[in-house]
Amino acid sequence: MDRTPHSLPPDFWSSPPVSAALACCDMPTLLDRIRQAHGWTQTDLAAAVGYSQSWVSKVLRGVQPLTIDQVRELSRRLGIPAGLLRLGDAGGDDPTNRRDFGKAVALALLPVPSRTPVDETTAATLTAVTGGQRRLDATTPARELVRGVVAHVEMADRLHERAGDGPLAAGIAAALSEAAGLAAWLHADMLDVGSARRYYRLAVDRACRAGHDLLAVYMLGSLAAFEIEADDPALGLAHVAEARRRLDSCPHPTPQAWLRAIEALGHATARRDEQRATRALLAAERAVEAAPATAPPWPWVFPFDAAKLAGHRALVAVRLGRPDQALAAFAEFAGGRGKAACRTAAPKQRAAVMLEVATAVRQSGSRWRDTERVDEAFRLAGEALETGLTYASERIVQRARRFRREYTGPVTESVREFDDRLGVTFG
Repeated sequence: MDRTPHSLPPDFWSSPPVSAALACCDMPTLLDRIRQAHGWTQTDLAAAVGYSQSWVSKVLRGVQPLTIDQVRELSRRLGIPAGLLRLGDAGGDDPTNRRDFGKAVALALLPVPSRTPVDETTAATLTAVTGGQRRLDATTPARELVRGVVAHVEMADRLHERAGDGPLAAGIAAALSEAAGLAAWLHADMLDVGSARRYYRLAVDRACRAGHDLLAVYMLGSLAAFEIEADDPALGLAHVAEARRRLDSCPHPTPQAWLRAIEALGHATARRDEQRATRALLAAERAVEAAPATAPPWPWVFPFDAAKLAGHRALVAVRLGRPDQALAAFAEFAGGRGKAACRTAAPKQRAAVMLEVATAVRQSGSRWRDTERVDEAFRLAGEALETGLTYASERIVQRARRFRREYTGPVTESVREFDDRLGVTFG
């Protein structure tokens, strides 16, 4: 087998899957398309780029991050036209950019040809791009990723318009809904509430146009959770009610349990309505018990099981000011299948949970004037704050500020260290 890269035809680079991969620097997809075009195995591809087969396999699976220098090297060895990736010359880059491949996303935007064809591969291609961007979200600050995601949403919207009322429109609308949901999440992480709300509503609308009730329910539930976190729990509960009405056609317990858990959090946040929150949690528990062992319906990727319900029960207890119940529920979450979720969760997700645990510990310490618990609470909150600062997550930093504002006890050394890192003065 000839492993020496030869020029690929021009129409290869303009094909929808390849142009989409170029547009968002989705190197795993791009490398695999090149491999297939040459008729190579992974071993052949490894020989062509000068790396081990195991390293190439990890790159193709999206678990091996790449630096910009590595992207340039791979592009040079495989004959990828440098102008298509628009990474520039190595000598002119900020060294920080070269260490963080995620920053290349903002530089890799390509204009969409005005006559981009809409065919049976369009929806799948759009969904694949969103999947790649979601993977980048785990390691990339939202403000560095959002420009590429917004451009992708706009491209998907144009393609949806081009599909008109044809048979491909529904699939493209669903892909657009997923992309808009990611854009909403990124804007929420930047505390751009108005933009987040706008993209969530776009995600709901396009899911409805796709005729995909479950996707609409998922986006409505995500919007509800966002509104509850944004201190408008009444609006969040209204979205939960609308989502539940749409679930009449789907008896599967997973979305039922998830929505009931969000509802419980809304009641606990709105008026500290313990009775209604408890009823919603019990309904969620019944749904979890009724869930079959089979995989949940898309777009729920993972089951909503007892461990995840314990995590939501803990959040509700924190909102209700029940620290003992919260800590017991957090222990149940960490000891069950939620333990694996904690290990594999993205850093910002772990930080958000850590701040909730810190709040429960702080509540118990404040009540008993237990300085050791207060110190432990601020240690946990400090770790979460560090993650928020590292990933430029305004959402996490704001939660850390709220955590500090709610504490009125003595200023210990751990509290002073937290204040220094937060850059504020209290008292």
